[in-house]
Amino acid sequence: MALEIKNEYGSIDISNEVIASVVGGKAVECYGIVGMASRQQVRDGIAEILGHENYARGIVVRENDDVLDIDMYIIVSYGVKISEVAQNVQATVKYTLEHTLKLTVNSVNIFVQGVRFDHDTKDK
Repeated sequence: MALEIKNEYGSIDISNEVIASVVGGKAVECYGIVGMASRQQVRDGIAEILGHENYARGIVVRENDDVLDIDMYIIVSYGVKISEVAQNVQATVKYTLEHTLKLTVNSVNIFVQGVRFDHDTKDK
C-alpha cells in the first residue's frame, strides 16, 4: 500500500516502507533510544535490535483518507524516563512527517519492547 500525493506536475507515490525508514531514522536519533525493535513477538524476553536497513520491521504505517497512524516498537536505554523518551519520539516523528513529507499524522503509538544497559556509561 502506498500513499499517493497529487500536485500540478503529476502524482507521487510514497510506499509505507519509505515512510517507515524515514520515521525509524529520526527516532533512533532521539535521546534515550537504543534502537528499533521488531514488531514480532519478543523471543525469550529479548527484543531484537534492528539495523537501519530493517527499520520497516519495527514500524507499522496505516493510512486512511491520507491521514497516517504510526505504530513504533522501540528499545530504550536503562535509566531514562520512558514516558519522556516516548513523548520526544512522538513529537519528532510527527514533526518530521508533517514538515519533510507534507503528510498528516493522526497518531504515533509507541510500544517499548525492551530496556538495555548502555555499556559505555557503566562505572569502571
